[in-house]
Amino acid sequence: MENTIQKIQAVYPLSQPSLGALTDVLTQITVPKGKLLFKAGRIEKDIYFIEQGIARAYSIQDDKEVTFWFGSEGDLLFAYNSYVANNPGYENIELLEDAVLYKFSVKDIQQLYTTNIEIANWGRKFAEQEMIKTEERLISRLFSSAGQRYHDLVDTAPHFIQRIQLSHIASYLGVTQVTLSRIRAGKQ
Repeated sequence: MENTIQKIQAVYPLSQPSLGALTDVLTQITVPKGKLLFKAGRIEKDIYFIEQGIARAYSIQDDKEVTFWFGSEGDLLFAYNSYVANNPGYENIELLEDAVLYKFSVKDIQQLYTTNIEIANWGRKFAEQEMIKTEERLISRLFSSAGQRYHDLVDTAPHFIQRIQLSHIASYLGVTQVTLSRIRAGKQ
């Protein structure tokens, strides 16, 4: 539970009683590589911390998978639209490695928000941080070249480059695998 607790405390430090209340609703599960944890079009009722492993979020566009997010140890997996509005999500979330996850329900976290101000503040800070990350990805996608986005990924998350298939990285960057190979070779 080390990665999960580090992530929780990095978002917004909780007192031991509040941390205990949050970790009490977590259930550890082991999930195999390739498992589709969330499927677009469904209302998802659970949230997961990644204790060990890597996941990707993608959507289907013109019969092609378009990856728009990667997550690893300490990150949360959830369907934004389901979590916020109880509506079907637009994302598919697939595990790219065998994973150890900590699962909890949207219902449980919502209940904790109403009974524990520290956990409510933790949730607010988490949402704010996610909003900033999403905005940064959007701005990068709009204003940076694929080569610059690749080098930013190498600088900020080198473990992704080592652990994720190049086809998924190319999709994330919005390029073909051939173009990614050129970028990696320094020819673009």
